Amino acid sequence: MRKTILITGASSGLGRGMAREFAGRGHDLALCARRTERLEELKTELLAANPDIKVSLRALDVLNYEQVFEVFRAFRDDFGRVDRIIVNAGLGKGQPLGTGYFHANRKTAETNFVAALAQCEAALEIFRAQNDGHLVMISSISAMRGMPRNLTTYAATKAGVAALAEGIRADLLGKPIKVSTIYPGYIRSEINEKVKKTPFMVDTETGCRALVRAIEREPANASVPGWPWIPLGFAMRHLPLRVVAKMG
Repeated sequence: MRKTILITGASSGLGRGMAREFAGRGHDLALCARRTERLEELKTELLAANPDIKVSLRALDVLNYEQVFEVFRAFRDDFGRVDRIIVNAGLGKGQPLGTGYFHANRKTAETNFVAALAQCEAALEIFRAQNDGHLVMISSISAMRGMPRNLTTYAATKAGVAALAEGIRADLLGKPIKVSTIYPGYIRSEINEKVKKTPFMVDTETGCRALVRAIEREPANASVPGWPWIPLGFAMRHLPLRVVAKMG
C-alpha cells in the first residue's frame, strides 16, 4: 500500500473529499492549502474518525514556487518518505478571450499549469531520490477538446497538464515510479457549486470515492466516474467541433 499521500488543495472540494476517503482506507496524509484553518478542521475530523493514522499540515500557495519545494521536502522529512503525490490544487475561473478578463484567464493558466509544473518538479525530486512513488495529476474531462466561452482557458490548462503527465510517464518508462492522469467528470464541489442543472453531476462524496478507487488502481489514465465519462470522453474527442461547442 502507498502509505503516505500528499494532497495539494486539500482544504476544499475534491482535495478535501479525497483526504476523507484515503483516511478511511488507513493512509497517512500530508495535506496543504492556503486556508490552514480549514485544514485544521479537517485534521480534527479525520483523526477523530481514524485515530491510527498520521496527518501533517502545511500552508501552501502553489503560486509561490519556492514554497512548493520547501513544503514537499518538509512533508518528506515528517514521514521519512512520501509514497503518492496528488497534484490537485487548481482554479476554475475564466472568461471568453478578448472580453477584458485576461487577468482571470492568466491566473487560471498560472495556477493550473505553471503551478502544477512546480508541483511535478518537487514530487519527482522526491520520487527519483526514493526510486519509487506515484504521481497523480488531476486533469478534467474538459481536457478532451478545446472548449468554448468560460471554459476555454480552463480546458486548455487541463489538456496541458495531461500532456505534461504523459511526458513524465514516457520519461520514466521502465522505472518504479508510476504516473496517473485522472479526468474527473462533473463532480459537485466548491469550484462549481453555483452551476445548476448540470447533467450527470454527482455529489462530492460519490465522486471522491470514485476518484480514490481509480487512483488506487494506478492507471495511466482514468475518466471518473467511469459511467458516463468513458464513452462521453471518447465522443468528445471524435465529435465535430460544432457539437462539442454546445457542451460548454
